[in-house]
Amino acid sequence: MKDGTIRFIDVWLGSPLCFLLTCLRRLNDLLHPPKSPASEARRILFLKLVEQGATVLAYDAIRRAVDMVGRENIYFCVLEQNRPILDVMELVPPENIFTMRIDRFSSFLGDAAKTLRRIRQAGIDSIVDMEFFARAPAIFAFLSGAKRRVGLHRFTAEAPYRGDLMTHRVQYNPHMHIAQYYAVLVETLAHDSGDVPMLKAPVRGAPPPMPRFAPAAADVDRVRRLLDERLGPLGDPLVLLNPNASDLLPLRRWPTERFTALAERILADYANAAVAVTGAPSERKAAEDLCRTIGSARVASLAGETTLRDLLTLYTLADVLITNDSGPGHFSTLTDIDAVVLFGPETPTLFGPLGSHCHILRADLACSPCVNALNHRFSPCKNNICMQAITVDDVYKEVARCLSARAEKERYGARCRETQNT
Repeated sequence: MKDGTIRFIDVWLGSPLCFLLTCLRRLNDLLHPPKSPASEARRILFLKLVEQGATVLAYDAIRRAVDMVGRENIYFCVLEQNRPILDVMELVPPENIFTMRIDRFSSFLGDAAKTLRRIRQAGIDSIVDMEFFARAPAIFAFLSGAKRRVGLHRFTAEAPYRGDLMTHRVQYNPHMHIAQYYAVLVETLAHDSGDVPMLKAPVRGAPPPMPRFAPAAADVDRVRRLLDERLGPLGDPLVLLNPNASDLLPLRRWPTERFTALAERILADYANAAVAVTGAPSERKAAEDLCRTIGSARVASLAGETTLRDLLTLYTLADVLITNDSGPGHFSTLTDIDAVVLFGPETPTLFGPLGSHCHILRADLACSPCVNALNHRFSPCKNNICMQAITVDDVYKEVARCLSARAEKERYGARCRETQNT
């Protein structure tokens, strides 16, 4: 299904369903007054259907849940195409990951029914809904029968309606990074659901560093062969471009011609540099067109040629990644690559990648950010000046600074090794 179709179904079918199920819940509460579960959470399922980048930000939350109930009792429900990041992070047992297809609405409904049955069979008693006011996850959580259902509730805010289907209702805090918000959802499981709104507890400090991705020798060999096929011997520096962004939010794209100009400038100023363009299979043609426009033997497209594991391995071999605000910016935090991430319609204060190797560029227009949880990520904008205002000079200067710092670090390391050997 297309993103527009998904949103249409979520609004026009999801809203009345949330209303009907809320009425059913309240009638049942009148007949059978609810009681707080006597036992602690034993099996926890995370519900995060879309956006693999956001799943990276959930690392701390998942780790805390593992500390609560043990890794074998952690489950995750995700759309099939977004599963790879979970396999790479290895926080959730593979057999505990439930996937759903979304190619057709009938496939989604069938997989949802199977997943609900698996949830009940596994005895999952707690669900953490990590989506922002989407109706489908709230409906799914309610139908699961889990005794504890943690998620956002709009209370008196002018936020998207999704009924009253959670047992632990958390108030949206627009001043808290999403990684901290995810951790708050997990912590809410240990508190009395009678508190309104939740969570009446201090926000913990900054999330811990992301885990380091360590490619196997076979991974490195495979990616090196791919680079040899496309570019010849590995260039120094190797710069990666990710010119696309999720079709869910095309406003996040930096103009393609800017990527072209940036690549031409890098190739002109760094005689041995190589540039690789990355992307999903659906972005293959656009990436190849970009490479043809640049017109250099030192630039090649890898779009559609890599798995997520290959992409992370590529990050360990490359020096700098330039990307729109999208999944690759978050994936990069699992490695030591320097990532220059371009923000506009959304704010890095809430959604920015975590880590010292991420460098954020934004124009800070008065209208930006225009996309947030409270407007269900619908923006009236048709002209993303916030992205167009980021110039090629701005990005090139940051790339050059990163390359200079990496070169100096390498020289320092070489001097240290030389000293140790004498």
